Amino acid sequence: MNLEGFSKHLLICNGATCTKNGAEEVTETIREEIKKLELQKEIHTTKTLCNGQCKHGPITVLYPQGTWYKKMNKEKSEELIRQLKEERNDNLGSELYYHDGKAFKNHE
Repeated sequence: MNLEGFSKHLLICNGATCTKNGAEEVTETIREEIKKLELQKEIHTTKTLCNGQCKHGPITVLYPQGTWYKKMNKEKSEELIRQLKEERNDNLGSELYYHDGKAFKNHE
């Protein structure tokens, strides 16, 4: 996989628990929204297995920002991609961890 040229990378957990909680719909929604907004050359997605946050799933992780989003669903997935297009950083109500430039911190 060559990520050269991409500005963002979304890791979308599709482990067993996240899948039970709707991860496939989250994955499809994110990918459809990226295509709809013509962001295929800016945002790359990767389906992962367990990201170790099962009780908070479905989990989506945004890099290089280092933001972990919990309990993602169709609506939050659409909004996340719109925010990334518009370079906004509004609270989705799903932020679990963020990176302050030195370390991860719990958003709660």
